[in-house]
Amino acid sequence: MVRPGRAGPCKSLKAHVTNPLTPDSPFFRPVTAGALQASNRLWMAPLTRNRADADGTPNDLSVEYYRQRAGAGVIISEGSQPSAVGQGYPNTAGLVTDANEAGWKRVADAVHADGGRIVAQLMHVGRISHPDTTGGRTPVAPSAVRPAGEVFTVNGQQDFPTPRELAADELPGVAGEFADAARRAVAAGVDGVELHAANGYLLHQFLADGVNARTDAYGGSPENRARFVVEVAQATADAIGADRIGIRISPGNPFNDIAESDLSVYDHLVGRLAEVGLAYIHVVGEPGDPIVAKLRVAWPNTFVLNTGFGMDSDRDGLERLLADGEVDAVTVGRPFLANPDLVERWRAGAELNEPDPATFYGGGAEGYTDYPRLS
Repeated sequence: MVRPGRAGPCKSLKAHVTNPLTPDSPFFRPVTAGALQASNRLWMAPLTRNRADADGTPNDLSVEYYRQRAGAGVIISEGSQPSAVGQGYPNTAGLVTDANEAGWKRVADAVHADGGRIVAQLMHVGRISHPDTTGGRTPVAPSAVRPAGEVFTVNGQQDFPTPRELAADELPGVAGEFADAARRAVAAGVDGVELHAANGYLLHQFLADGVNARTDAYGGSPENRARFVVEVAQATADAIGADRIGIRISPGNPFNDIAESDLSVYDHLVGRLAEVGLAYIHVVGEPGDPIVAKLRVAWPNTFVLNTGFGMDSDRDGLERLLADGEVDAVTVGRPFLANPDLVERWRAGAELNEPDPATFYGGGAEGYTDYPRLS
């Protein structure tokens, strides 16, 4: 997370592609993920933009931002906190209060009016926060292990504090917060939720043997380290139905000071989540990574891939992954950030707008809702 910067002009980037896609491109084949009926296989990845109101409520800008991108097969929303202590950064969206729920209803209505589908990503950041952001609360984690580095707060850059270790008897309540947030999302008309178990946030912290130092039933063995994530998934499934839920994982990703020496936890996790019956799994990883291929074989339902920062979101490369059946859908982030009509641009082989990093986090319409569409 970086300090919000002043926007520069929206430039146009010569696209990596110049040829139109054929009508039978695998991008444009519908795909079903549980209760989700997606019109295409080019999905929008979750992108933190820090444009919600201070209380976590999506506002007029949020409504317009998501409406503009309704052409994605599925929009996966920005990570949204299920509780106050789960918030990591200023002006992130939440699903905690009635006002938050009402804001998401406006977003969902706008996306649906333009024919789109949207799921809300539920992101509890765990130790990746600061009391300046959580209303004075000490961030929580599986263990009292302080992450290296700093975090951006309303009072500027701050060192990460040492988090408070969650007691075992607190964990059902945290799982219940995810379930309650999911209920609010569905009540708002959102099509489903995605559990964020990637990129070093709370659920990933439980999975990671370099962060989870517990000696109880939630630490140690792969089965134990996966236990809380499975319990969150089950509680959320009990609340809204497993067919409305996806989960995002990033095996071996060191982001946010995560260390994982034992990736066998994902073998156990995926098997247990398949038993719960989640609609899809959303993996962050490179296509050639053996663990990605292994998880693809193990997962019985819809398999979604995000190549992360390991490779550019190259249209033709992603199309080959779909054509070869290596994945069922792909998510891209920065291209959708700068190109609200990305599906049509890739279909036509048109030039792409270049994203402006100075406007990624915080601010107003500039670099958020003012990227031009094709004329």
